[in-house]
This record gives sequence, structure tokens and C-alpha cells, in this order.
Amino acid sequence: MPRDELGILSEIKRGYILRQLKEGKRGDGRSPDQFREAIITVDYVKRAAGSAMVQLGRTKVVAGVKVEAGEPFPDTPNQGVLTTNVELLPMAFPTFEAGPPNEGSIEVARVVDRGIRESKMIDLEALVIEPAAKVWIVFIDIDVIDFDGNLIDACTLAAVAALRSAVVPGSAEGKEDFKLPVRNIPVSVTMVKIGDNLVVDPDLEEEQISQGRITVTTTEDGRLRAMQKGDVGWFTMEEIKKAISTSANVGKALREKYFR
Repeated sequence: MPRDELGILSEIKRGYILRQLKEGKRGDGRSPDQFREAIITVDYVKRAAGSAMVQLGRTKVVAGVKVEAGEPFPDTPNQGVLTTNVELLPMAFPTFEAGPPNEGSIEVARVVDRGIRESKMIDLEALVIEPAAKVWIVFIDIDVIDFDGNLIDACTLAAVAALRSAVVPGSAEGKEDFKLPVRNIPVSVTMVKIGDNLVVDPDLEEEQISQGRITVTTTEDGRLRAMQKGDVGWFTMEEIKKAISTSANVGKALREKYFR
């Protein structure tokens, strides 16, 4: 999220977080490389083709999948279409406002979409109905209903869980319904730089004092599929290498815990 949308943290709280990190701890008791406990509820929206609600700390998002027939893109006539949208609901945080997508929601949507797309999670070629004429279009809509940091990872978890549960309405085209063809399970891990520390799954207060943000998405084979540097600040090459390694390790643990 852009820094101006996060609010200001008091100097007392800032000092406490920095002192804790010097001792290898965080304000909520986690270690720097520890993810918060996630609660993932699949089929949360019964009328959607696929859906999931994810609660990550106090951050809460709902992802819904809609699948309908349409025309392919001219440059990919033999592939289905995937599109991702994120909406920051005004009730989720004081600075979120109703209206068209803003910089924050566009950034989250792009990072989530890139991780799913570059991981080849969905076999888009299996979504062709009539070559170069008609394909299945997969819409991923994510609503942020409560915000306490790390929207990117919460939204990625929700989108992946929703896609894994999604059913393509083949009966609408005179065929059988079928599960969305999932090939890989991408998991993003977002870290922020605070002093000399890389902190995994930052909460809101940690994002408010961070000196840079980086998100790394990997798949089951440990391969790097997407990476996004966000917010202000910079990272050294060693910090980037550490972020990639941390993402692979944390991503593997999250995948085994939530997507077995």
C-alpha cells in the first residue's frame, strides 16, 4: 500500500518495535521469518464458481471466481483469459474510499495476477471452447473487508484457494461442467525492511515504519515465478537473495499447511 494510505505510527510504538527486532522478536511475539496463522474458508460465496475467505491476523479478504464464455485476446487466440480485480472496501480502513480503483488496489491486483499468471497455475489452453473464437474467461474479484497489513499475501492465498475450488460451467456450452485446470500452486511471501531486518508477513504497524517492501512468488518446485519491489527504500543484492530464499522456505511451509 502507498505510505500515505497507512497512517502514522507513534514514536513510542515505533521505538518499541525497533527494540524488539534487535532482540529477534516482534511486537506480536513472532520471529522475523514467521507468518501469521491464516484461516482459509473455501466455498465462502455459494453462488460463485469458486470462492474463499482468508483471515490473516486481522486482515480479512474474500475472493470470488466467475467463469463465462467470451472472445480470446487477439495475441493469444488459443488460450483462455484470466483477469484479477481488487477492491478496498471503505469499511476496511479509514483511508479507503469508494470509487474507481486507486494506486493501492491496482498494485495489489497486479502483483497477485502476475504471481498466478507467471506460475502457469491455470492451464489456459484447456479453456478453449472454439479455437480463435470462443474461450472461457476467468474473473477473480477480491474484496478487502478488514486491513491490518500484508494485503498482497492475503489476496494471493484467497485467489489461489478460490481458483482451486472453481468449477467451469461447461453445461452452458452443451458440455459437462469441469474443475478449473490447476497445474501449480503459487504462494507469495511479502517482506519489509526494518533496520537490518527482513520481516515476513508484516502487520500494519510494521508496514508503517518499513524502509521498503518486496514480494516473491514461488511454486512447488521452489522456482522463482514473480518478484515485486514496492514502497519507498531499496534492497542490497544480499537482501534480495535472502528474500528469495526466505520466500521459497516460507512458501513451502504455507503450501504444505494450507494446500495439500
